[in-house]
Parts: sequence; C-alpha cells; structure tokens
Amino acid sequence: MEIHKTSWPMRILIFVLFIYLLAPVILVFPLSFAGDQVLRFPPTSWSTRWYTALFANSQMLKAFWTSLTLAAIVTVLSIAIAVPAAWAVTRLRFPGRDLFFNVFTAPLLLPTIVLGLAILIVFASFKLLATLHGLVLAHLIVTLPYALRVLAVSLSTQDRACEEAARTLGAKPLTVFFRVTLPMMTPGIVASAALCFLVSFDEVVITLFLTGPRITTLPVELYNYVYNQADPLVAAVSALLILLTLAVIMIVERAMGLRATFVR
Repeated sequence: MEIHKTSWPMRILIFVLFIYLLAPVILVFPLSFAGDQVLRFPPTSWSTRWYTALFANSQMLKAFWTSLTLAAIVTVLSIAIAVPAAWAVTRLRFPGRDLFFNVFTAPLLLPTIVLGLAILIVFASFKLLATLHGLVLAHLIVTLPYALRVLAVSLSTQDRACEEAARTLGAKPLTVFFRVTLPMMTPGIVASAALCFLVSFDEVVITLFLTGPRITTLPVELYNYVYNQADPLVAAVSALLILLTLAVIMIVERAMGLRATFVR
C-alpha cells in the first residue's frame, strides 16, 4: 500500500490552522486565572478568586446541577427510543418507513430559533414552560435525531451473518436482539449517548424560550450573566466546561475507543 507523505509546507499550514481554531479555547484558561475585575488579555494579575466566586455562586451551581440532571435524563430517553427505532428502520420493511425516519430526523433541518419558537407556542398551551419535564421533552426533540442517525448508521454497517446464524440455530427474535444485535450496537450506543449528553448540556437557544425564574440551565444562566457583567467568572465556567467535554471524550476513549465508536 502506497503511503503519501505530507510535505513540510502543508504540515506547517495545518499546524497554523489548528492553532487558529484552538486559540479561543486555549485563551480561556489563562483568562480564568486573571485577577482583574473585567475580562482582558493579557491579565494584569493572577488569582484563583473567580473559581472561588464560582463555587460560592448558588445560582450558577443550581443551574449546573439542573443542566447535568437534564442532560442525563435526555440521554437515557434518547437512547431508549432511538435503539428500537433504528432497528425498525434498518431491519424491517414496512409502509411509510422512510416517512417515519424523516419525521424523526426533521428537527435537524430546522433553524434552532424557529424550532424554539414552535416549541414555545405548543408548550405554552400545555403549561410546560419553566418545568423540568418540559425541558426534557424539548431537548429530546433535538437530541433524538442525532441518536437515531448514529444508531441507524451503526446498524446498517453491521454484518448480519451473526444474526442470521443465531436465527438459524433456533434463537428467538428477542434473544437475537439482546444477545447478538445489541452488543454489536454498543459502539454506536456509546457515541450516541456522548453526543446526546453534550448537545443537551450545551443547548441554549431553545432553552431560552422555555426557562424562567423557577428553573434555568447553566448555558442560559451564563447568557444572562454575560448580559449584565463581563468578569473572568465566565472564563472559569468555560474552562470547567471544556474539561467536562474532555472528560466525556476520555470516557468514550477508555470504554470503546474513539476510532471504534465514531469511525465506521
């Protein structure tokens, strides 16, 4: 197999592009340790005061736990719905199969602000605004298409010989699914769960339409905080969120491996 080596000018260009893309993320960390009253770079002094202020901010901590709980619930529900739906789309032949798949994935085609306004109008009539179950349903509308697409691709690329062999040996359909199909879907399930968790945790536009004084999420709380103040506390929160994202990626890497999980 012939291996094409990348030229040095191309390597330098790629390196510069990576630095350009990662610069805003990298700058968050020194800014989070600034001792200034306002965001500025470079900082004139260094301190951990904004991390201390963050952990003393009860509203921010409450919003964080709300976002964490919301993302966990949405992730579990997304996987629970997407697994049988993806299996039905890829393994069964029934009238309206393509319509079924398109309806489930339609939210991906809509602008987020349009989807948020539509959800607001519908949820207002059912008194679901500023409630946890209302936020769960709204986030589920956004995350379910991602889970369904990833799992559908995972199932469609699997070799069906193992399933056919199990059926030939007398295994019942449910036994084939739980003993053969589901284990083969594990990398796709892990990828879908990680994606759904991050999408739900980071969702801000749709959540802005649905939150209120009784309940709010961390992205919305950050949005409101930045609107009124511009101090390095925001950088401290952002640094911790970057670390949380890296932690999710590391968990996926240690559990299944990124190549096995995301690359088909």
